[in-house]
Amino acid sequence: MIKELVKDEAILSQPCAAATAEDASVAQDLIDTLTSLEGAACLAANQIGATTCVVAYLDDNDQPHVMYNPKLLQALGAFKTVEGCLSLEADSKVTRYDRVKIAYEELVEGALVPRKKDFNGWTAQIIQHTIDHCKGKLV
Repeated sequence: MIKELVKDEAILSQPCAAATAEDASVAQDLIDTLTSLEGAACLAANQIGATTCVVAYLDDNDQPHVMYNPKLLQALGAFKTVEGCLSLEADSKVTRYDRVKIAYEELVEGALVPRKKDFNGWTAQIIQHTIDHCKGKLV
């Protein structure tokens, strides 16, 4: 279901609780909402009013992917950039990393399965953005 975006910084500043397999509906809502927004690249659950650590992003082919409980394990190639956010009015100056290793879980046949994956470039940047959201950190 397409959800309205949360703009309340008090809500967005709260760290998300660990996600479980029961958060599959949140994941679907993230995909539905993300793909309905023109020019959007990623969303975290708290941006649609859920309090669990689930994120969605679009890959280079505009295909959606979901991560449960993503964590940054390794980061290389620091750079400064300016990012916008669907939930905030102003752009923010941030430090991001060009190459990252992420640990996360993926829902497979009703169970969360641990994964690790390397990302680089734009995809690495937007995943870092959503992980910040899960931590309650506003860019």
